[in-house]
Amino acid sequence: MKLSKITPILLLSIVMQMATAQEKNDKQYSQVWVADNGDGTYKNPILYADYSDPDAIRVGDDYYMTASSFNCIPGLPILHSKDLVNWKLIGYALSVQKPLNVYNKVQHGNGVWAPCIRYHNNEFHIYYPDPDFGIYMVKAKKAEGPWSEPVMVKEGKGLIDPTPLWDENGKTYLAYAFAGSRAGIKSALAVCTMNTEGSHANNDDIMILDGHPDEPTVEGPKFHKRNGYYYLFAPSGGVATGWQIVMRSKNVFGPYEKRKVMDQGKSSINGPHQGAWVQTQTREDWFIHFQDQFAYGRVVHLQPMKWENDWPVIGTDEDKNGIGEPVMTYKKPNVGKKSFPIETPPESDEFNTPKLGLQWQWHANPQIVWGLPTAMGYYSLNCIPVPKDATSLYDVPNLLLQKLPANTFTATTKITFNSRFDGEYTGLVIMGLDYSFLCLKQVDGKLFLSQKTAKKVDRKGTETEGKAVQITNKTIYLQAKVKPGGICDFFYSEDGKNFTPIGESFTAREGKWIGAKIGFVALREGIINDAGNVAIDWFRITK
Repeated sequence: MKLSKITPILLLSIVMQMATAQEKNDKQYSQVWVADNGDGTYKNPILYADYSDPDAIRVGDDYYMTASSFNCIPGLPILHSKDLVNWKLIGYALSVQKPLNVYNKVQHGNGVWAPCIRYHNNEFHIYYPDPDFGIYMVKAKKAEGPWSEPVMVKEGKGLIDPTPLWDENGKTYLAYAFAGSRAGIKSALAVCTMNTEGSHANNDDIMILDGHPDEPTVEGPKFHKRNGYYYLFAPSGGVATGWQIVMRSKNVFGPYEKRKVMDQGKSSINGPHQGAWVQTQTREDWFIHFQDQFAYGRVVHLQPMKWENDWPVIGTDEDKNGIGEPVMTYKKPNVGKKSFPIETPPESDEFNTPKLGLQWQWHANPQIVWGLPTAMGYYSLNCIPVPKDATSLYDVPNLLLQKLPANTFTATTKITFNSRFDGEYTGLVIMGLDYSFLCLKQVDGKLFLSQKTAKKVDRKGTETEGKAVQITNKTIYLQAKVKPGGICDFFYSEDGKNFTPIGESFTAREGKWIGAKIGFVALREGIINDAGNVAIDWFRITK
C-alpha cells in the first residue's frame, strides 16, 4: 500500500494494532533465562544480565532495584518486582547524563558508578557518584518517574558509592568511598552529615574504616539502622575476587566493629558481594548482590539472610564458621502471597510502537539524528559519519545496544539497508574491549557482507576484515549464536530460513566496567548533507 493512500483513520488503526502487538510482546518473558523455577523455588542468578552494583528497597508490597550504568544512556535503570525473583525493567532515572559537553561524547568507564536507592518522605531518592565530579541525587514521587534533574550533593573528584541514612533523631548522614584512580586514595570509608532534605552534604567528614590492613578495595557501603546499631554493609577484596563485610556501631561516627558475613567458600560463585539488604512484608531477610562474569557483566544473585546476635549471615553457613556462602537454588521469599507471574527484563523487540524499547541504550547522550522510531513497524537507524578521531567502534557514540541476556542464546534480526551512498555500512555487533560484527556495506553501488573484528580497542586496536560476500537483496537476516564462555558465531540469510555461516568464531570480552553488549551499528565514511539508514524490522532472542 502506498503511504499517500493511508487515511488518518487507517493510520490510527495501524498504530493501535501495533501498540497491541507490542504490549503482547512486552508480556512475554525471556526464552533463555528465567530465575523462577515455577515450583516455589528460584535459581541464581535472578538476573543473568549486567545490572552492576545493584541496590534495592521495598516500598509497601513492591520492590525496586537500580544499578550502575556508567556511560550507557539512558542511565540508572529502574526495575520492579513483587517477589524479589521476577523483575521487570520499568524505566530509567537519567534520560541524559550531565554535564552535556562531557557525556555527549563516549566516556567508557565514567559516568554513573554504584548508586543507592532509598524511599524517604514519600519520595524515591537515588544517590549516585560520578567519579570525576562528585555525588549527585535525583528523586521522584513514582519509581517510573518523572525523575528530577540531578543535584550535586557533595562535590569532589574520586568520591564514590554514596549511601544516605535518615536517622530517627532527625539527623541525616551520608557514607561514601574513594576511587583511587581519581582521589589518589582508596580502601577507606567515610561519613558526614547532610541537611534534612539530603540535598547537601556538610564538610564534617570522619573516616570510619581504613581497609588497608585487611579489607583491600573496600567500597560500595550501604547504610542501615537496626536495634540501636548503625550498620554499613560493604564489599571488600575486589570486584571479581572479593567478599562481603558488615560494620556496626552504637555511634554513627564509630568506632565500628566489623565482620565478614559472606564469601565464595566452597561455592562456584566468585566475588559474591556488593548489594542490598531487603526485608519482606513477612520479616524475612534477603540480600541481593552481583557476581562478575566478565563478558556477561556483573549478574545479580539473591541470597537468604538471617541475623545472629545482631550480626547478619548471608547465604548458608554449612560449616558453622559464621560466614555464609552463596546458594544456587533456594525457596522463594515469602512475600505474603503464594506466587506472582514470571517477569524478566525485555530482550526481543518487534519495533511495533513509535517508541524505543527500554532494553536499548547508547554509548553517549543520544542525538535525534542518530535514529528515530516509526509508526510503520521498524526503527530507523541513520548512517551517521564516523567520528573524526575514531580508530574503531570503541570511539563511536551512536551504537544501539542491549545487555547480553544469558550465557547461551541466539540473536536474530531482520533489517533492510536503505543505503544511498558508497561507504555507508550497518550491521549486527557484539561490543566490548574486543568486538566483532557483521558489516553490510555499499561499495561501487553494490552491497557486500563481511565479518569485521577488532581486539584491545581500549588500546587503539583496529579492525581486521574477513572475506566479503556480495548480497543481492537489501533486506537481510543477520544472526549471532553465543555459547558458554562468550563464544560467538555469525550467520546470515537472504530468505529468513536458510542461514549460512560467515567469518570465524569470536570470543566476547567485557567493556570498561560493563559486560559485552549486542546490537546495531550504522555509519558512513565522510560527511555530506544526507544519509542512508537501516530499517530494523525486528530483533529476537531465542535459545
